[in-house]
Amino acid sequence: MAGKVRKTNVCTEPFCPTSIDDLKKNILHHVMSFQGRDPERAGNSDIYKALAYTMRDIMTGKWIETQKTYYEKEKKRVYYLSLEFLIGRSLSNAMINLGIYNEVKIAVEELGFDLNDLAEEEEDAALGNGGLGRLAACFMDSIATLKIPAYGYGIRYEYGLFYQQLIDGYQIESPDNWLRHGTPWEFDRKLPVFSVQFYGRLSSYQDENGSFRVRWVDTEDVMAIPCDIMIPGYKNDHVVNMRLWTARASRELDLNFFSRGDYIGAVQSKVSSETISKVLYPPDHNLAGQELRLKQQYFFVAATFQDIMRRYKKKENSNFDKFSNRVAVQLNDTHPAIAIPELMRLLLDVEGLNWEKAWNICTHTFAYTNHTLMPEALEKWTVEMMGKVLPRHLEIIFEINKHFLDLVKMQYPGDVNRLRAMSIIEEGDVKKIRMAHLAIVGSHSVNGVAELHTKLLKNNLFKSFHEFYPGKFNSKTNGITPRRWLKLANPALSTLISDHIGSDWVTDLDKLRDLENFADDTEFCKQWQEVKLGNKKRLASLIEKECGIVVNPHAMFDVQVKRIHEYKRQLLNCLHVIALYHRMLRHPEENLVPRCIIFAGKAAPTYWKAKLIVKLITSIGEVVNKDPRIGEKLRVVFLPNYNVSQAEVIMPAADLSEQISTAGTEASGTGNMKFSLNGALTIGTLDGANIEILEEVGEENIFIFGMTAAEAEYERLNVSRSPRSICDENSVIGAVMDSIQNGSFSRGDGEFFRPLVDSLLSEHDPYLLMLDLESYLECQGRVNDAFLDHQQWTRKSILNVARMGKFSSDRTIRQYAEEIWRVPVNG
Repeated sequence: MAGKVRKTNVCTEPFCPTSIDDLKKNILHHVMSFQGRDPERAGNSDIYKALAYTMRDIMTGKWIETQKTYYEKEKKRVYYLSLEFLIGRSLSNAMINLGIYNEVKIAVEELGFDLNDLAEEEEDAALGNGGLGRLAACFMDSIATLKIPAYGYGIRYEYGLFYQQLIDGYQIESPDNWLRHGTPWEFDRKLPVFSVQFYGRLSSYQDENGSFRVRWVDTEDVMAIPCDIMIPGYKNDHVVNMRLWTARASRELDLNFFSRGDYIGAVQSKVSSETISKVLYPPDHNLAGQELRLKQQYFFVAATFQDIMRRYKKKENSNFDKFSNRVAVQLNDTHPAIAIPELMRLLLDVEGLNWEKAWNICTHTFAYTNHTLMPEALEKWTVEMMGKVLPRHLEIIFEINKHFLDLVKMQYPGDVNRLRAMSIIEEGDVKKIRMAHLAIVGSHSVNGVAELHTKLLKNNLFKSFHEFYPGKFNSKTNGITPRRWLKLANPALSTLISDHIGSDWVTDLDKLRDLENFADDTEFCKQWQEVKLGNKKRLASLIEKECGIVVNPHAMFDVQVKRIHEYKRQLLNCLHVIALYHRMLRHPEENLVPRCIIFAGKAAPTYWKAKLIVKLITSIGEVVNKDPRIGEKLRVVFLPNYNVSQAEVIMPAADLSEQISTAGTEASGTGNMKFSLNGALTIGTLDGANIEILEEVGEENIFIFGMTAAEAEYERLNVSRSPRSICDENSVIGAVMDSIQNGSFSRGDGEFFRPLVDSLLSEHDPYLLMLDLESYLECQGRVNDAFLDHQQWTRKSILNVARMGKFSSDRTIRQYAEEIWRVPVNG
């Protein structure tokens, strides 16, 4: 019989050091015991790992105590399911949230090391791509800070999206093996390990009560191995964890292959099983990639629900009456929507519940967050593929759809078009499953991520569902964590703010309003400008290191960093750069502000037009940056391999934030919030959360241009002006287009950028770039004039920061907790 450890205070010295001396002892201990290194010969990498293990020691004790409170108080738990968690680096964030940053800094200095150098040793955790994954990471920070009993669940990708290089201006992808040196932040668990099934066939039978049941047999099984990464709340001793799943073959090597003398087949089978957790977003332009993507989604969902069931049954055995009172599951977009038929399968086939009870539990358990208005981004799987990979789930989805459509028929008798539009199954030459429809039908709450986004969901994209489910749709405007995006990313500004209004803003961002009292304080404004200049010098050093381009930190830093996509309209920014270049050449006497225009972001490997936009940006930079007539007045920079750590340098240095997507296409955005929180002014359309930023900061402190969402939708249906007529009528725009077409930015090859020119001049351009271009150029003129008055620009910058309280992820998560999950905050 196993022994039992006597109950004691887990977090004791030296394993949870907080003093400088104990921190030093623990670091040296880990250098020797975990790494087998002589402390006198240790380098930055050794000390970084030892410091990370020290932080993990501290968090582990707090995590254990946090988990105990969940069990002792029988709290309802939240499970946040996301295919991405873009957490970036963990070291500095852990030190700040644990409240020991200064002590650690002194400790490592006394050991002879620089904390900034140690932080640079950490690889960015490549567990996500862009906004959705970064939002999930911010949410986990807020969940921990608000002491909400919750877990994040996802996949432990061995390789991230890809590592982006620029070779001759072209994006070149290579593997992003962020785990090549391991990571000290995770706990690889041996238990619990779960088997996840794929393929196979179905066998029906009657149970002892005469009820129809289904067995899923002859499956190919993959084992899900858990890995935990801890997330500390801010100075509150509360630590939550993300549980990420790694795929392993069900047996190390399948002996059936050996019996046939097929050793290669045995190895290939093992590799195929483990591919599931190898890479984020496999290419989905072919059937093999699509199938792997579906397997990834089901793999992490199936493992997660076995874990949820294991945890629930510790208290409730097989009584599921309290399930939805104990369990809340948030689906972060449609990626985990297969969880709905999976829970139904478990309740029906494993637990033996009837359909009505199982469905009632299901709909009271799930909530769904929609992150996109783009129809092509709403996931659909072919019925054929679903039937092959997950045959039981296909049956359940059809049954869900039948029950649902029966209800629709009752409410709208004879309305065949409505039935067809609302059906989970999309009819056509190839039948498909609409995962967004499944998520809506199977959830008790559907939320958009900004007020405009939610309005468009209710009135356009999912209008029929909103009419059928009044009250189900709601808005939860996105937010960002101030710990990461101000206190950590911008320490100089954070210190300046705290010195004048106190530090309560770190957990109550509305406190920043007190900065308004200093907006006209000459000395404070001067200090504000000095902080910004210091941040710009830091970014200038990064640009020179990564790109070999020297930029003037006194120039306006005009920044657009985000995924490269046509709807985000980096191309619109390019057109302004060319127009500005022409203007500087033709009118050197004009009082134009020197600008450094900075781009960063990745284009999907198979998205050829986005990759051509990258090439256009770098080609413009090649011409502009080498033109001696321009000097330092204009620089164009594309920073490669954009990630969280790079963003932490870029955001504090930006003067102007480009948020220029076509109105009605961006769900929310969070980059816009990060820039504003760090004192950048926004130039943007009335899209996503830009509208709410405008409402908060005031129209005099933001630069808005272009069509509204309603006007954009009207123009798509009723073209008022053709792009070609705009070129003919506006000489500036005509000259810009001519310069692209005549090869000015493609070494004389007038055909090189022809696909981009054709899309710009098409009357069917869905993103309406040319129709917004005149307004954009006029607005950029206003930006130039505003920046010339440095004192007024600084005032606007201060007011932007002061009025960003609404955009804390703490506020967002508080709303989720109180209005959707029904769990207490700070409990």
